[in-house]
Amino acid sequence: MVCGIGGGDNCDCRRCLLWYDGPVLEDPKSARRLKPIWRAVIEMAFIIFLFYSNLLMGEFESGSRKGKSLVFALNDIFTETNFAIAVVSALVGYIVFEQLRKNC
Repeated sequence: MVCGIGGGDNCDCRRCLLWYDGPVLEDPKSARRLKPIWRAVIEMAFIIFLFYSNLLMGEFESGSRKGKSLVFALNDIFTETNFAIAVVSALVGYIVFEQLRKNC
């Protein structure tokens, strides 16, 4: 039977066979093992984003010198020290929220 795409179970045309042929995970357990890791990475990245956005807002609020540009502010906040503080804060925040999830 030849049809448009989505001819159902009875269709054996080449277009429909290619439409439904897709990649399948070989081991569903490996996807479950990576889920907590991805969750931690995403949550920590969000905390780091909030940290840097707060620093950027503070740069423009407190240091309102004339001629201060976005590039100057970005150079001022993206330092090794700030990155270390952001990562440690994100790790602590992730651990605290995981404990709250388990206990509540």
